[in-house]
Amino acid sequence: MAIFLSVRNYKHFMATMLLLLLGVSMPLLKTTDGQSIGVCYGRDGNNLPSEQDVINLYNSNGIRRMRLYSPNQPTLQALRGTNIELIVDVPNRDLQSLASDPSVAAAWFQTNIQAYPNVRFRYISVGNEVDPNTDTSQYTGYVLPAMQNIHSAIVSAGLQDQIRVSTAIYTGLLVNTFPPSQSAFNGNVRSYIDQIIGFLVQNNLPLLVNLYPYFSYAGNTQSISLEYALFTAPGVVVTDPDRNLQYQNLFDALLDSHYAALEKVGGQNLGIVVSESGWPSEGGTGASVDNARTYYRNLIAHVRGVSGTPRRPNRALEAFLFAMFDENLKPGDEIERHFGLFTPSQQSKYGITFN
Repeated sequence: MAIFLSVRNYKHFMATMLLLLLGVSMPLLKTTDGQSIGVCYGRDGNNLPSEQDVINLYNSNGIRRMRLYSPNQPTLQALRGTNIELIVDVPNRDLQSLASDPSVAAAWFQTNIQAYPNVRFRYISVGNEVDPNTDTSQYTGYVLPAMQNIHSAIVSAGLQDQIRVSTAIYTGLLVNTFPPSQSAFNGNVRSYIDQIIGFLVQNNLPLLVNLYPYFSYAGNTQSISLEYALFTAPGVVVTDPDRNLQYQNLFDALLDSHYAALEKVGGQNLGIVVSESGWPSEGGTGASVDNARTYYRNLIAHVRGVSGTPRRPNRALEAFLFAMFDENLKPGDEIERHFGLFTPSQQSKYGITFN
C-alpha cells in the first residue's frame, strides 16, 4: 500500500520487521503522573489555531509538556509564565551552522532560550531522526558538534541543571530487534551514534527516541496482533530468553530494544525519553478513530501506571504523544496528516483526559 512508500513510514517499518515476527535529572526521571505525558505541537498546517489559542488549549486540557519542532517565536511568547515544560528542537536544516561555530550556537541559545527566562525549557533536541542511511545523511557530521556547542552554551549560562541537550533517534538505527535483548545499532551507523552516546553518558544526559508501534503493526499485520500494538492483549505475547522477560505490549518491546542496543555500546545507564509516539485516525492499515483512541488512552495509562519496562523496571517513563493537531500540509503519505489529538477547530477527537 502507499503507506509504505514514504521515507518516514518505510524506515519505521523496516526497522521493526524482525521484532514483529512474534508479536530535569536523568537517568532516573522524577516525574509526577500529570507531568509524565506531553504532546508534540507540529505546525505543518494552514488552518491551525493561533499560538496563543494553542497554549490555552494545552492549559485547559491539563497538558503540562510540549515538544516544539523549531523555536517559533510567537509560540515561545505565548508560553511565557506558563507551567508547560518544553522540548524545543534545533531543526536539521540549522545543524551545520550551529556545529561549525560555537559563537553561532551561543547566539542561537541566547535568542531562543535565554531570551525567555520564564519559559520552562526541559530539553533541547539537536536534530530529529538523522540517519546515515536515509536522505538525512547529509546532517550526520553536524549532530554531535552542534550538541556539544549547545551544551557549552547551557553550561556557560549556568543552566545545566535545568536544560538538557540531546538528539531524537528512531528505531531505524537498530538491527536484530527480536527478541529485544538481541537488538543492536546497525554496524553502518556506529561511527555516527557511538560518539553521540559517549557524549550523553559523559554528561549524564538522556536519549530521545521516537517510538511508533503503529508502523510496526501496519507493516506486518499477519505476524502481530492489533491487541499487542494497542496495549489490549490479555496476557504475555512475547517472552525474551534473556532473564525470561515478558512482554504484553509492543511499546515496551520496542523501548527495551533501544535499551538493549545502548547496553552494547556503553550506554547501559542512559535514560530514554519517548519524544514521539502516536496512532493515526485514518489513511492506512489499522488507522481509525477507535484504534487511535484506544492507543492514546492506553499509552497514557501505561506511562502513568507502571514503573518502567521489563528490562528497566525501576525507571520512570516519560512520553510525548504525536501530535496535537491533524496537519494538512505535512509531507508524505496521507496517513501523516491524521495523527492529531485535536482537530484544527480545537475539538478533541478522542475525549482523552491528560491530568
